[in-house]
Amino acid sequence: MRGQPGEVVKPSGDIASKYAEIMGVDKSDIQNGRLYAFIEQWMGTPYKFGGLDKDGIDCSGLTFLLEQQVYGITIPRMTSKQITVIKRKYEDELKEGDLVFFDFDGKQFSHVGVYLQNGYVVHASSRKGVMIVRLRDPSLYKYFSRAGSIEYAPTTSINN
Repeated sequence: MRGQPGEVVKPSGDIASKYAEIMGVDKSDIQNGRLYAFIEQWMGTPYKFGGLDKDGIDCSGLTFLLEQQVYGITIPRMTSKQITVIKRKYEDELKEGDLVFFDFDGKQFSHVGVYLQNGYVVHASSRKGVMIVRLRDPSLYKYFSRAGSIEYAPTTSINN
């Protein structure tokens, strides 16, 4: 990835075109080259509980690495701890990089993804691996529970 974490750099034309088409936005709306280059590197990586590499990654591992490598922010590693570092927002206030949380299997805040734009989220699906999906996709949205921007990000170890 070009640039340093936290620095917004223009995406390559191919990446901008690809993700603009996926999310139904204009190519010029794809501004954060580091974000979309990160997604491109991880797209399709299989899900593995506790995983943190290309052999397999879980949802909170993806958000942990994305926030660190794209934005230069270290957040806790576990979903249950990531919820504690956000400032809650309404769905219509979400911006690129915000965290979105879901309650699967009756467990509060058991899944997390990162909001992109135009209603799309990148997450590590337990069935399909790292993918982009509409937040309002019925298979996901019925579990949507909370979202927000990172407000407090303590320096943490990978084990949090």
